[in-house]
Amino acid sequence: MTLGASDAGCDAPDNARRLAPCDGMRQQGAMKTSITWSPGAGLNVVGVERRERAWTVTVDSRQPTFCPGCGSQSKSRHSTYWRTLWDLSAQGAPVIVNARLGRWRCRNQQCDRRIFTERVPSLAAPFARRTARLAGIVRLLGHSAGGRPSERLMRRLGMPVSDTTILAGLRKHARARSESSAVAAVHVAGVDDWAWRKGSNYGTIIVDLEHRVVVDVLADRSAATTASWFRDHPEVEMVSRDRAGLYAEAARQGAPQARQVADRFHLLQNFREIVERQLGGYEAAIRDTRINTSDNHAASPLPERSDRPSDAVAQTRLIRRERQAVRQQVFDEIRCLVPAFAGAG
Repeated sequence: MTLGASDAGCDAPDNARRLAPCDGMRQQGAMKTSITWSPGAGLNVVGVERRERAWTVTVDSRQPTFCPGCGSQSKSRHSTYWRTLWDLSAQGAPVIVNARLGRWRCRNQQCDRRIFTERVPSLAAPFARRTARLAGIVRLLGHSAGGRPSERLMRRLGMPVSDTTILAGLRKHARARSESSAVAAVHVAGVDDWAWRKGSNYGTIIVDLEHRVVVDVLADRSAATTASWFRDHPEVEMVSRDRAGLYAEAARQGAPQARQVADRFHLLQNFREIVERQLGGYEAAIRDTRINTSDNHAASPLPERSDRPSDAVAQTRLIRRERQAVRQQVFDEIRCLVPAFAGAG
C-alpha cells in the first residue's frame, strides 16, 4: 500500500518522496522527542550511548542560576563539573545520566557565599545519587514491600538498589518531612513500643494515624514518659494501643479525655494466638451431623473428646524440656566455677 502525497503531509513528486515525511516534520518531531524525553526541565540532551550494561545519557543545563544563600541570579561562571545520577531503566537496562552543570560566583556583596554549585531540583536533590523520579519509585516500593523484597524487584526492573539504601532513604525522607512540615495537632495517636536494641533497650513510638506520620519517638518504654507526652498534647481524642496495661495507664493519666481502642494488629495477633492454643492443645474429633432428612436411621453417636495432646504439641514440649535442661546444666557449671574465680581474685 502506497501513501499519497496528501497522506504523507507534504508534496512529493515520486513514490520514494511520498513514503518519507518532509525534512521539516522530521526535525520538528526529533526536537519534540528530545525535549519530552529530557530527564528534567531546563536540561538539553546532548547524547545517548548504549554501553555494555547500561545506557548513558549526557545532558547539559541552560537554565538561569540563582544563589541558594541570597537568591540573587548569577551570570558569572566559575567552572563546570559532572554529576552522575541513576535514572529509570530503559529496555530493562539501567540508565546513567551524566549532567554537565556549572559552578557560579555570587556577586552579592552581602551574601556569605562566594561560589555555589548549580542545583537542578527537577532532576535530583542536592547530594543525591539518583534522579528525583527514581527516588520516588524507590521510596514507594520501600513503603509498600520493605527492604529486601524491594531490592529484588528493583534489580529485576533494571534499577539496582540495595535494601540498606532503600531503608536509609525512607528514614531520611521521613526526617526531612517532619522537619519541614509544621507541627499539626494530633487527634488520633497510635502508641506502641519499639526496640532501640532488640532484647535490651526499648522506646516508645507515637504515630499520627490520620496523616500516617511518626510524631515522636520517646527514649524509654514507661507510663510516666508517655503520660507526660499526652499532657503536652491535650488535643488527642483517641489513643490506639496494644492490650498491655502500661500504655493504658499512661493514657488514663495523661489523656483522660481520649477514648482508648485496641489497634487492629494486636487484635489479630491475639486472636491468632488464642486459636493456636485452642486447636493445638488437644485433638478433638470432628463431630458428625445429627440431621437426617432421607430416612429414619438413628443418628450416629458422638465420639468422645480426646484429652490426649497431639504429636506436634508433645514434640514441642519435649524440645522445650531439653532446652531447659541444657540451660540448667550450664547454669550449674557456672555456679560451680564462681568460688574458684572468687578465690583467685
